[in-house]
Amino acid sequence: MTTEASSTPHQPAFSARSAETDRLLRLATYASVATACLLILAKFAAWLLTGSVSVLASLVDSTMDAGASLVNLLAVRWSLAPPDAEHRFGHGKAQALAALAQATFIAGSAGFLALEAIDRLLHPRPVTEIGVGVAVIGFAIVLTLGLLAIQRHVIRRTNSPAIRADALHYATDLATNTATLVALGFAWLGWSGTDPLFGLAIGAYIFYSAGRIGLEAVQLLMDHEIPEAQRQHILELARAIPGALGTHDLRTRQSGQSLIIQFHLEIDAQLALKDAHRIGQAVEDAIRVHYPDSDIIIHQDPVEV
Repeated sequence: MTTEASSTPHQPAFSARSAETDRLLRLATYASVATACLLILAKFAAWLLTGSVSVLASLVDSTMDAGASLVNLLAVRWSLAPPDAEHRFGHGKAQALAALAQATFIAGSAGFLALEAIDRLLHPRPVTEIGVGVAVIGFAIVLTLGLLAIQRHVIRRTNSPAIRADALHYATDLATNTATLVALGFAWLGWSGTDPLFGLAIGAYIFYSAGRIGLEAVQLLMDHEIPEAQRQHILELARAIPGALGTHDLRTRQSGQSLIIQFHLEIDAQLALKDAHRIGQAVEDAIRVHYPDSDIIIHQDPVEV
């Protein structure tokens, strides 16, 4: 006889996210959009005053960030919608789609930046008002550090792929802004020719980061297995329950911040159905303690002892 573990006869298979998880995801997306908009205004003014390609690089990156963060906000809101008749596993993959869109935005900004830097190499122009540029980029670094602190807190609590992708490209911004400060420092020393070179280097790094974000998003959309250490942890939790004789055919995938877990649980064939159900429920409960936002399906296989 084969049964499936469930908490109650009427509980949906897809576990409900906590209100705290939803609140954290919304907080991270609103903070991201607000930060990007503030940085655009500050960097645009700095670019007009300095004419620096490195500052322009940072401005373009922040403009792409604003677009990506807005897409992220909409995707996260969509992913938080509960499962419906047409999306029984929920809408979590909207977050992976958002991450893929972010990768596209970021790669596009890298290409634009490379073209601008090459043009500046061919047609050099002096960098002016360096002090203003330094002040604005310093402000951008402080603001970005604050946003990253919020995002990392949310990632630890929710494991959201969309927020993780957003944090990765803001970490790239941090490196971009640091490089921009160095470029402005060289310009202040009279070495303005290094400015477009730094712009090219920043563009290459942005493109590399876009590749990382895009690859992770594709893996999520292709239902890539979770890391092996987590898989082994799930199996250990299941096998530790009295009456669980073994497990096999574990399959996992991530859908937004929700983890989908399916496996076969071996139990004594002589057990009554209610006892088999009790063991399966105990296994599910043990796993859910460590993976609260999870959809767990356990197929119980009777074995002769």
